[in-house]
Order: sequence, then C-alpha cells, then structure tokens
Amino acid sequence: MADRPARKAPRTTKLVVRRTERLSPHFIRITSTPVSPEDIEPFATTPYTDAYVKVVFRQPGVDYPEPFDMATARQLPREQWPALRTYTLREVSRETGEIVIDFVHHGDTGLAGPWAATVEPGTEFLVAGPGGAYAPNPSADWHLMVGDEAALPAIAAALAKVPAGTAVEAIIEVADASEELPLTTEGDLTLRWLHRDSGDTLPDAVRALRWRDGEVHAFVHGEALAVKELRRHLLDERGLTLDSLSISGYWRRGFDDEAYRAAKQAEREAERATV
Repeated sequence: MADRPARKAPRTTKLVVRRTERLSPHFIRITSTPVSPEDIEPFATTPYTDAYVKVVFRQPGVDYPEPFDMATARQLPREQWPALRTYTLREVSRETGEIVIDFVHHGDTGLAGPWAATVEPGTEFLVAGPGGAYAPNPSADWHLMVGDEAALPAIAAALAKVPAGTAVEAIIEVADASEELPLTTEGDLTLRWLHRDSGDTLPDAVRALRWRDGEVHAFVHGEALAVKELRRHLLDERGLTLDSLSISGYWRRGFDDEAYRAAKQAEREAERATV
C-alpha cells in the first residue's frame, strides 16, 4: 500500500475575546473578532452549517515560533505539539466581524471548558480552520437532526438555514431542562429534548420516530457509541444512503480529544490492514 500524503496543516487565525455569556449551567458563549479584520472572510464565506475550528492550546513552557504556524509547531517533538479542541462556529457576522462559539463546561476537568469559564475579554487565542462538510439540502422533503450538547451548536446553525415551511424532526439530548436553549428556524420544527437521566436514549428516540414520507436529509452527531448504533439503524433499517446522511462521533465517553483521535486512527489502520 502506498503511503498517504501528509495532511496539510490548517491555517491559524488569531482571535480576541470581546465578551462571554453563560447561556445555561453548562453552556458558555464566547464572542470574538479576528485581530486582523480581513481574517473574517474564510469564516463568513463558509457554506457549511457545521463549520468548525480547532482551538489551539499551547503546551506550557514550550517556546513556539512567532508568528505561530501549525506546520512549524509540528516539527517539534510530539509531546510538545499544541493540544487542539474542536468547536462549531455558532454564528459569524461579516458586518460586525464577530465569531460566536459555544462551549460546554463540565467543571474543572478537561481543557477547553475550564478555559472558557475563566477567559476574560481582551484575551487573544488561536484557532485553526475553518472546516466543515454539511449544510441542509434545500431540496430535501424533510430534515432529521439528532445529537447531544456537542452537536447542539451545529444543529442550531443548521435550523437557521432550513427553508421556510420545510419539516424538521430534531431530537437533542442534554443533562436536564436547564440546558435547553432557544432554537430559531423558519422550518416546521418538531423538537424533542431528551434528559440524560430520564432513561431515554437517542437511538431509542430515533427508532420510535414516526418516519415521514419523501426524501430526508439527516444530521446525526454526538457520543461515538450512540452514533455507531444510530448509523446501523439509519442505513440498515431506515434505508438511508450515505449521501443523505451526515454522521460521526464528535466525542467518546472516557476519552479526551487526543485519545479519541488516536483510537479512531488505530481503528482505521486496522480496517485497512484487513483489506
């Protein structure tokens, strides 16, 4: 098997925090602007509603070259590479130059959540990207959007782009009623909030869903094991095709971001070895 070409390091942009807002007990919204105003363009022109960036966290005590460049940083020993955390762009405005990112804060554990909970206006930080792959198909007869807190910002952004009157079935899992956030759409939305301790699960809720007629475009993201179960259901039992389905695990219970990426890479390599 031929070696795959090395992935190109994503461009990085320096942002400055303008304000923060606690949306719920665990959601924190950070509004920022690029230090260089012209850098808003790649964020404002992305066609994707799941557009995301990787927030760059430098390792303490490591002397990175300035201006920061991801490709150069990756020439350092692996343990000195910056840590990356992936977050969806909730809103972007070319007019104001503002970029809105919603963070989930689970307390003092982790990296990005504690940072978001304590960061002050005026703080500069780096993001790599943006990337993305999904936007609601305007020709679909209806839309299915399923996910947990990690997928909620992308679902919210997608709902804002659904054509007026188009049916949307959305099922979102959060901790409890205090984490339910307002969602806006011109589509005909049927929304079900699942509370984590209720005993209901996302796969069970999707199985019980009254399936609509016509072409569906689905967005299904969240915890990896739940998403794996949903993938089997949607492809094998509901008959969806891959081109009508955006689906992936954003995170995996018991894994931090680096460990989850390593596990996925190991699984991909094991699959290629069997081909």
